[in-house]
Amino acid sequence: MDSQLDVLRRELVEVRGIPLFWSIAEQWSQVESFEARPDDLLIATYPKSGTTWVSEIVDLIYNNGDAEKSRRDVIYMRVPFMELAVPGRTSGVEKLNNMPSPRLVKTHLPVQLLPSSFWKNNCKMIYVARNAKDVVVSYYYFYQMAKLHPEPGTWEEFLDKFMTGKVSFGSWYDHVKDWWEKRKDYRILYLFYEDMKEDPKREIKKLLKFLEKDLPDEVVNKILHHSSFKVMKQNPKTNYTTVTQEEMDHSVSPFMRKGISGDWKNHFTVAQYKTFEEHYEEKMKDTALKFRSEI
Repeated sequence: MDSQLDVLRRELVEVRGIPLFWSIAEQWSQVESFEARPDDLLIATYPKSGTTWVSEIVDLIYNNGDAEKSRRDVIYMRVPFMELAVPGRTSGVEKLNNMPSPRLVKTHLPVQLLPSSFWKNNCKMIYVARNAKDVVVSYYYFYQMAKLHPEPGTWEEFLDKFMTGKVSFGSWYDHVKDWWEKRKDYRILYLFYEDMKEDPKREIKKLLKFLEKDLPDEVVNKILHHSSFKVMKQNPKTNYTTVTQEEMDHSVSPFMRKGISGDWKNHFTVAQYKTFEEHYEEKMKDTALKFRSEI
């Protein structure tokens, strides 16, 4: 690479039909052959669906609510993004290979691209899904500020790319549906962002049960506090302000932007809403999976 700019804003490259960052595609063999350990916990999401939020909650659970322990490092070091590879940086796979067990592993991969070792080892997995309209709005802002993505174009253009699955990590529809199906055969806790917004304590208790952890109520309340949007937005260990401005420009849009449900109403025109809803009905007609687009 001649310069940092050569790394950024490049077109996506398909791996088995799924558009990914070119740098992930280039290093794909190391992702595919990644060796999961039986006590790994995988946190899987489509981008902009509450990944950092649930990662922080789980890290706090693993540390029995000790917020100081969770401040030991930035979130992307505590919960490495497995498939991420950027030239000149330690890849997610390398970070994970050097980590002691039990590891927390983050992925945005659709089920068909997940390394087979996770299925073979029957690892526990947490999947968080968020309604499509809020995801596309959040993703549009993220594309603007996180420059490993190609240029997003206009809102109208980006919405079209999202609907046709021509964004990083592919189709939202396939992603949420395929993970939903997988939960029937594997140890997957499938959570909804909207449920987490509505009653975070209830969802933390679901996580505790799934992880077979028993924590007293005062510790659960501490986890609730430290994983709140307000606290995480101010916490440099979770808000991604430690990433260089060349890579993530928070002046364009902060990484932790609003953290609400229903912001799509401020962005969709009436015509866009109508087109999107018709397309959505068609794409989701073959599943029992249901989303709330506001709470």
